[in-house]
Amino acid sequence: MTRTQAAVGTWQAVGLVGREWERLALVGRLRDPSVRLLTLTGPGGVGKSRLVRAVRPELAELFGEPGYADLSEAGSPAAAAAEAVASAAGAVRTPGPDGRRLLLLDGCDQHGAPLGTAVAELLHRDDRLVVLATGQQPLGVYGERLFPVAPLPVPPVGDDPEELRELASVELFVRRAREANPGFALTAGNARAVAELCGLLEGLPLALELAARQLRLHSPADLLDRLRRRGVTLGGGPFDTPERHRSLTALAAWSCRGLTPESRALLGELACFPGGFTAATAESLGPADGALDVLLDRGLVAQLPTPPGQPRLTVPEPVRSYARAALAEEGREPAALDRQTAECRRLLAVAEPRLAGTEQSRWLDVVQAEHANVLAALDRLRERGEPEATAAVLLACRLPWLTRGHLREGLARADRAAGEAVPEPVRARLLDLAGAFAAALGDPAGAVRRQRAALAAGRPLGDRRLNALLAARLGAALGRLDDPAGAEAALGPALETLEQLGAAGAAVEAGTELARILLARGERARAVELLDRAVAAARRIGDGRALAGALGVLARCAEDPATAGPALREGLRIYGTVGERTELPAALEDFALHLLRAAPVQQPRAAGLLAAAETLRDELGTAPDGRRRAALDDALDGLRDRLRPHGFAVAWAEGRRLSPAAAVAEALAAPDPARRAAAPGPAGGQPLTARQLQVAMLVAEGLTNRQIAARLTLSEWTVVNHVRQVMRRLGCASRVQVAWSIGRWS
Repeated sequence: MTRTQAAVGTWQAVGLVGREWERLALVGRLRDPSVRLLTLTGPGGVGKSRLVRAVRPELAELFGEPGYADLSEAGSPAAAAAEAVASAAGAVRTPGPDGRRLLLLDGCDQHGAPLGTAVAELLHRDDRLVVLATGQQPLGVYGERLFPVAPLPVPPVGDDPEELRELASVELFVRRAREANPGFALTAGNARAVAELCGLLEGLPLALELAARQLRLHSPADLLDRLRRRGVTLGGGPFDTPERHRSLTALAAWSCRGLTPESRALLGELACFPGGFTAATAESLGPADGALDVLLDRGLVAQLPTPPGQPRLTVPEPVRSYARAALAEEGREPAALDRQTAECRRLLAVAEPRLAGTEQSRWLDVVQAEHANVLAALDRLRERGEPEATAAVLLACRLPWLTRGHLREGLARADRAAGEAVPEPVRARLLDLAGAFAAALGDPAGAVRRQRAALAAGRPLGDRRLNALLAARLGAALGRLDDPAGAEAALGPALETLEQLGAAGAAVEAGTELARILLARGERARAVELLDRAVAAARRIGDGRALAGALGVLARCAEDPATAGPALREGLRIYGTVGERTELPAALEDFALHLLRAAPVQQPRAAGLLAAAETLRDELGTAPDGRRRAALDDALDGLRDRLRPHGFAVAWAEGRRLSPAAAVAEALAAPDPARRAAAPGPAGGQPLTARQLQVAMLVAEGLTNRQIAARLTLSEWTVVNHVRQVMRRLGCASRVQVAWSIGRWS
């Protein structure tokens, strides 16, 4: 073993985390005799070398003792690299059982065609030789197979330590944090900051390890704040690691080594798009000589996970922070900053009129994909001293941000923009926007204060439509502040004016809010009349979000659960389609309360949905009003009593793990009592066979499928099928629900 091998072996001895599948897949690929050259590709710091060393025992069984060359410190690509490859190949003397021999080439970065030529010649001369290489980009040799190594999966934002521990990125971070600070523990108090750190560092193992070492000095929340303010620059790596792995700046510099001036300039421009960019944008910023292809090949530009047909690219960290810092040091302002700002303004101008029509879902997705870029554009416009342009971008974000839950960000920016020197009509709309965010966050007093100021600014302008809309939103805020008289006084005339002016979308909004007030006062017939008009108008103009809101209030008007159910289900389906977050907690809560009335067997599902709603509220920073809070507390008290502590705890934990989309799917999976006739059997479900009843009783006892199979002398697969049939016939989505259903029935 060479000196380099010994040094590298030391730092690679640390155990891998979260690479179980990659280990199996890598060995499996090398068992294939048709594979002669396999290259592990991926960004610097992702753990390619560690992965190879982790499978050294399996490789020794296949190939005998392999030859090894570390090319990361090789000098001239044409001389040192090729010489090191030839030397290592000559050292491979012990073949494997089938006569094949293995050559490991580590750090095959930035050596270009000479290295590829040397490897190709070796493979041509020796048909029993197999080469396993690591590098940021392919060697470009004919017949080369690629094995991409991706960063570790990052968690969604959450604060459940048990759920977060299941993610490899969090597990790695916590392990290294404990090595640096033995007193560190993942708790409910720091789980959200840890999850956001893993996301900010994009799951890159080296970045996670360097960040974890910082917990000797900082809490996770403090470290997260520092990285957001200063960029992703971390150091303090162990002295016995390669120099490029001792800091993220060194890693990024190594990754960018050897770039042509054209590629380096393009990288700097693309680093100005924090939310990613399209290939067309990248090509328009760079030269037409393949500079983008070079960046893609070297992992300096990567593809974001996006729906099919909507590819987006990004400059990953830490390269993005390094490239931007390099531009700042040069005193050069990239043209992409102004280009990005102009593109965001054009996009929002195109999207705004389409956000309330039949293409609502698509355009909400388009704007959400550009969210980080929009924030950067707003900051850029503010730095340039353009308050009116800032306001125009912010106002165009009203529906996207309200729908996707960017509430605290929206409130802070709207309040700040309203205090700038803008024309009064613009100021009125900004105050109205701030009021909408305050109302969504559960601050009715703050919403009323802002809406009053908006109406005061708008009245002198003589714009009937604007003033009617502002009055309607003031009325809605007053209703949430428990001032029904003031709310009706504002909403009634406003609705009449909006309908006269043909402002259909605004009229739907006002009509729904007025119906909410009337229903709270017991005037059900008037409320239903208004809601029928609102639902019809929303369907006519194709505004799905407004339709879902009206359907939710209409369901509360229903005296019969069989009537409320279809409206609630349609509203949930719409919210799922548009990616709703702000109004989704209330919709989930309403559906859970409906289930408790219409299908008591669904109590575990109802508990899970209430947990999912609370989790989303925690993330958004919203809170239910007093009346809703009291109803939810009563429901939860009843669920705790009927499900017993263990059953309730399990159902609640399952619900806390549901994403918004999964929560909608879980709600819609509940059997619809209105669509099926009552049948004999447990809780009105389909009757169970004798064998299914046996299985269900054992499930209720907490036995696993394997234990049930042993008890009943059945195959485990047969038990799995029986459990599926039991769950289908009882209308249950989990074993906990089966247990509760059987316990209630017996």
